Amino acid sequence: MQMNKTLKGLLALSAVVTVFSTFSVQAQTQTSAPQGGNAEQTIANNKLSAGDEKALKDMAQANINEIAAAKIALNKAQSAEVKTFAQKMAGDHGDALTKVKAVAKQKGVTLPTEPDTKHKAMATKLEKQSGGAFDRMYMENAGVKDHKMVLSTLKSDAMKIKDPDVRALAEAHTPVVEQHLKSAEHMAM
Repeated sequence: MQMNKTLKGLLALSAVVTVFSTFSVQAQTQTSAPQGGNAEQTIANNKLSAGDEKALKDMAQANINEIAAAKIALNKAQSAEVKTFAQKMAGDHGDALTKVKAVAKQKGVTLPTEPDTKHKAMATKLEKQSGGAFDRMYMENAGVKDHKMVLSTLKSDAMKIKDPDVRALAEAHTPVVEQHLKSAEHMAM
């Protein structure tokens, strides 16, 4: 009889443990579900507004255009000063593009990978030039005009950008572009 009571007690205890184990697993599963939702929410929180995405793509495009023009100038420029400027453009814009790509990856944004149509056309014109004519055309277009346009776009976008990572990029790029423009204007005189 004593053994029977002990056996019944163990069975009852087993049943209670089993029930609590089942509830524990269910509770863990239920708390895991919202965490999965939080992961999705985190991705959604990284999603940029259309304006912020455009600003990020604009920064990438500007850097790609400058790098492409600088590569041509490194091969064709006659003036050592223009070659030095082109080297600086390739380096600075290459570094900037790396930073833009990192933020784009984090935000799930696909960036352009080659110069836009306008800059491809300019590259074709630059390729046909040589000597001093090349140097003047490169400095006028990639040096002054492009940097004025990019600076204007950066300043305009910076006021509208909501995402802190994209805003930080725009704010970091602005003084660099201002310095490039000053150098280009000084050289174009």
